[in-house]
Amino acid sequence: MTYDCIIIGGGIAGLQAAIQLGRYSSHRVLVIDSGYGRSTLCRQYHNILGFPDGIAGEELRRLGRHEATRLGVELVKGKAIQARKQEELFDIEIEEGTVYSSRTLLLATGLTDRFPKLEGLEACLGNSVYVCPDCDGYEVQDRSTVVIGAGKAGASMALILSARTDQLIYVNHERSEVPNELMTKLREKGIGYREAAISQIITGKPGGFEGVRLDGGDVVRAERGFLAFGGNHVHSELAEQLGVHLLHNKHIETHPRSKMTNIENVWVAGDLGAHAEQATVAMGEGATAAIWIHKVLSGMQTKVPQL
Repeated sequence: MTYDCIIIGGGIAGLQAAIQLGRYSSHRVLVIDSGYGRSTLCRQYHNILGFPDGIAGEELRRLGRHEATRLGVELVKGKAIQARKQEELFDIEIEEGTVYSSRTLLLATGLTDRFPKLEGLEACLGNSVYVCPDCDGYEVQDRSTVVIGAGKAGASMALILSARTDQLIYVNHERSEVPNELMTKLREKGIGYREAAISQIITGKPGGFEGVRLDGGDVVRAERGFLAFGGNHVHSELAEQLGVHLLHNKHIETHPRSKMTNIENVWVAGDLGAHAEQATVAMGEGATAAIWIHKVLSGMQTKVPQL
């Protein structure tokens, strides 16, 4: 069976693209999803139109899958491990060995944030511990906040958040080097600094962050937490197999209008791309890519803007 489009990644960008393509009612679309990603970890998104009280990433994905399947989109759970171009088709192999083919390909494989496996931390993500100052800086406004991070990345995050609150302390969990100029800026902003590993996340009600316990027993109390470790894993392996050009940080630059990469009929949307890494931006990119995929599949557009 040959699909018109295969979407790899069933997160925010991939599902929005699937819904857009499904609504054309003329394409065979398959979403391949491993079932795990950045959005599965976020317990609450607070920055999305229509959800003033927030919505869990898993619930948003569930609703997206439901809507996509109602529109005739097929979904397969599995991890795509190999992408090949065979003449005019793309062959995608998943871990169990099944190969799916399509005329066009949308990569929405995203990234995985790097942070330590500390008991209670994942339950706080999106509820009281955050990763994006643009999405969730509002949530720490005038609140005591611990930045849990490493080296330069953590120090930089603390400085960004200093515009939101003057009750900040940066715990350098990995005790990695912080450049002298950043240390000076931390002191100038009155941001506390501890260089110590964290042994425990202190929580109250489910998803409620109340601080951290350091190795040695010291406790740092706070109402909110922010993660900033750097070195996030960008899932660009499939793109690289196809010859898609990667930036130095493994993200992918696409044409700003069409979201197509330098490889014809290969699109990218969401956090795999070089963008603001917001759920709402990922939605927009997914819809935009799908519109251009439709133009190609329907013959409306023979030449698509690409890098």
